[in-house]
Amino acid sequence: MPTALLAGDPCFDRILAARPYRERFRRALDVRPGQRLVLLNSTWNPDSLFGDGGEDILPSLLPRLTAELPADEYRPAAVLHPNIWHGHGSGQIRVWLDRARRGGLALVDPLEGWRQALIAADVVIGDGGSVSYYAAALGIPVLMGAASADGLDARSPVAAFVRQAPRLAPYAPLRAQLDALLDGAEQRRPGTPPGPAELVSSAPGEAATLLRRHFYRRIGIPEPGDPALLDPLPLPPYERVTRTAPMRVVTRLLETGEIEVSRYADPRSEPAGDGDAHTAVHEDTLDPDRRALADVIFRYGTGDDPRYGTPEEWTAEVLARHPYCELTALVTDPGSCTVRARSGTLLRLSGAPAAADPAAYVSALYAWLAAGKVWEELVAGGMTVRTGGSGSHHVSVTPLTPLPPGGPAHVGGSGSPGSPGGSGSPLTPPPR
Repeated sequence: MPTALLAGDPCFDRILAARPYRERFRRALDVRPGQRLVLLNSTWNPDSLFGDGGEDILPSLLPRLTAELPADEYRPAAVLHPNIWHGHGSGQIRVWLDRARRGGLALVDPLEGWRQALIAADVVIGDGGSVSYYAAALGIPVLMGAASADGLDARSPVAAFVRQAPRLAPYAPLRAQLDALLDGAEQRRPGTPPGPAELVSSAPGEAATLLRRHFYRRIGIPEPGDPALLDPLPLPPYERVTRTAPMRVVTRLLETGEIEVSRYADPRSEPAGDGDAHTAVHEDTLDPDRRALADVIFRYGTGDDPRYGTPEEWTAEVLARHPYCELTALVTDPGSCTVRARSGTLLRLSGAPAAADPAAYVSALYAWLAAGKVWEELVAGGMTVRTGGSGSHHVSVTPLTPLPPGGPAHVGGSGSPGSPGGSGSPLTPPPR
């Protein structure tokens, strides 16, 4: 009597059916145009990426994802097997991931959201679990962070995949490894064994039909005439990136007139590259000392939230509370923010909705003002802000209060060497 039935893979079929909605899933994770979504995933055995066997690289890897990868070019996310949550408890998991979460890591629902995150991903860092194999079947490049095949049948396709997949060098710079994998992914050479896509399912898109037909035959009643269908993958709730870790921002004024902005969440050393650096901090940062010395303080909210008052009130209040800060900004929608300068000038910065994080525009404004540009030039032509992979964005600058009289619109110098928050001339302590 037959004991098995080859009937495809319902999970893979749901993933295939949802691939046309990739951009929606990316927007749900607040992935901006041009950003690369890096999905970290772990199964639940001791040799997994989140396991306690072998070399435990995850504690150092998680914060490095947000510290080494420019925030406007990469969006990190993690999906952990449900048994990890069950075994350790949600409180402990969130404690372990807290620093990375404050740096911008998205934590994906392990039951309802992992398939959508996989479809949205540009690259996966994983182990020998099924998520990594599904990723490879979808053509997504995979780096093996944990590559033990001890718990796998050596003859299985998954074991062969684990042996052949490129390895993550855990202590080497992450960006170079990810860029090399993304930019130079090799085509499968002729003569190699069938790839994961061919081995996940022998009947892609047909699992529901085959399974229902079999079940009705077994119970001996006629099969319904309607087609057998699988539930479509739901659109996950929107998860806005909220980086409360201090951001070190490197800016350059290019010969084209563009302002290049690279932001890093809580880096352990000064970011590499040419340019001027300053510190931008979310008001809710865990480190009050970094906030006290920040050049830019920002937060996300709405223009009518009674807890903060109006954008005009919030920016003035925060600027008065932090005398070393040069700019305060309240981001009230996906494309714009209200900014107040130390001079008292109130501005509205507006770009294309969802093109880039408006908090990056505030850092571009800081660089423009630090270069001694005049207000009139800024208002007349706006700014062109370059944020890495997302390209260039035109940002209009609308004054909401009268501009200061003539002369350069210079910030107080906290972005230069010797100052509390940056690398220029020291600030004069505020009067008491």
